[in-house]
Amino acid sequence: MHAAALADPDLSDTAPAPAWLGPARIAIGLAQGLVLYLLYTAAKDKLWPATLPLLFTPLLLAAVLAPVIAINALGHLTRRQLTLWTGAALAIIAALGVYDAWRSLGLVPERAGAPSPALAVCLTAGLFIAHALVLAGAREHRRIASYPSYFDVAWKLGLQLAFCGLFVGATWLVLQLGAALFDLVKLDFLRSAIEQSWFAIPVTAFAFAVAMHLTDVKPGIVRGIRNLVHVLLSWILPVLTLLVACFLASLPFTGLAPLWATRSAAGLLLTAAGAFVVLVNAAWQDGHTPAPSAVALAARGAGLLLAPLTLLAGYALALRVIEHGWSVDRIVAAACLALAACYAGGYAAAARRRGWLPTLAGVNVAAAFVALGVLALLFSPLCDPARLSVNSQMARLEAGRITLRQLDVAYLHHHGARYGRAAIDRLQARTRGDDAVWLGQEVARLRANVPDVDDPSVDVAANLRVWPSGARLPDGFAGAAWRAHRETQRLPRCLRQRGKQCDAFMIDLDGDTRPEVIVVDSADGTNAILRQGREGWEFAGSSLSLVTCRSLVQAMREGKMRALAPRIADLEIAGQRVEIRGDAGMMDCTEE
Repeated sequence: MHAAALADPDLSDTAPAPAWLGPARIAIGLAQGLVLYLLYTAAKDKLWPATLPLLFTPLLLAAVLAPVIAINALGHLTRRQLTLWTGAALAIIAALGVYDAWRSLGLVPERAGAPSPALAVCLTAGLFIAHALVLAGAREHRRIASYPSYFDVAWKLGLQLAFCGLFVGATWLVLQLGAALFDLVKLDFLRSAIEQSWFAIPVTAFAFAVAMHLTDVKPGIVRGIRNLVHVLLSWILPVLTLLVACFLASLPFTGLAPLWATRSAAGLLLTAAGAFVVLVNAAWQDGHTPAPSAVALAARGAGLLLAPLTLLAGYALALRVIEHGWSVDRIVAAACLALAACYAGGYAAAARRRGWLPTLAGVNVAAAFVALGVLALLFSPLCDPARLSVNSQMARLEAGRITLRQLDVAYLHHHGARYGRAAIDRLQARTRGDDAVWLGQEVARLRANVPDVDDPSVDVAANLRVWPSGARLPDGFAGAAWRAHRETQRLPRCLRQRGKQCDAFMIDLDGDTRPEVIVVDSADGTNAILRQGREGWEFAGSSLSLVTCRSLVQAMREGKMRALAPRIADLEIAGQRVEIRGDAGMMDCTEE
């Protein structure tokens, strides 16, 4: 294998690939399949190195990802470049894999040695970005390449991976078809073979390597499909731009309460922002291809709309953090928000300039490096979401913002990795009295892998703080069969599970002198209005305002509430009651 051949900057339709390139890539694929089979066998039979998670996790990640990098880079990098980049990728994979195994060591026995799904996905995404940057730089012999090179390499690589997946799937469909044909004549050798790991794993790796080579030596075909994809995506951009513009224009009339009541507003808004970034780039391409006027106008509008979407997502996330503290999901959302802010600021600046979004190239390159930095922080000890979220929840407890029984011990146990388990151990060491008994029961249940499900022995009365002070629950309320209630999924957890605290407010809402009970979950504001019916206690409704405006719950505790007649009466038609429901029941509020 000659260095001059390895240095070939790009394979084109007119320059045939070197004769050694295909066999070399296929050999790497077969070697990958063999290593993966050996690792699979070790994990299945609990043999070395599967018995050492700190070794097995990085080995497995390296066996999956490093050969793909080497196969794709072969023919585009010199021998020195290939060695340096593959070595750097292996070092990154090893470091992140060891830390991922360490933070979960002994916590999830059934997943011992397997990398966390989050690391597997995000490490793949990070290496994809880094690989595109490296290949583009090597093509131009520069550390920072021109944007057209980044654009071409990244889109080509993405389509290659997509086609590799399709090719592998098609290969297995053909094998299954062949096995079915032989089954017709009572020959089961192929069926038996494809069900064996020694056959399935190497064949999959082999098919992937073949597909990667075929799509690489015919870049013109990939480029043609890429152009078609860009055209199709670019014409979706005006539709999304119009929809988002109408959505933002409706907010002054609807208020923000319906948005916050979804409790997933930040994720939805960031998804919309991500879709804008993809579609704008599909329309803009490398900046040298003119777009139809409608698409160009939509791209400029999208660049301006990204900013309000990002600001709304940030505000929605801030509300959740202020109310409930940091969690793993919220920290990940904050990381996505930081990246979205880079795009929003850069795209808005580009949209205000004359020309075809002239500064978009710099924004995209800068955002790629920001994305790599964010991923590195999230999967290292510096900004591990599990560590930060556990620290946040424990700080809320120590500051008195929540009580011990309001602390989500199950979250610490399941999502806090080793940091959550350590926090629980510290709590057990310092907690005394009834709280210690409660905490011990919770921890014992969690460690026994008992799911957080409805408990037939739950003491509802012990879970409820009754208001006004001194009042008592109506007869039969605490002993009602809440677990078997037809609306059980809409009821607060305190009616069905041990250790879940709620406030219960007594108030007569229908004027029949019998009080209704408003039960509000102390942790998340989930609530239910319950009344006595002919067949026992009935679910009468709930209020989104008690979820979005948590200050209302404190006012209710202080007795600052009364029943009001409905603004408009219901109808009776042919002896049947027809309810008239307006938009009441949800309000915009400002938390103190």
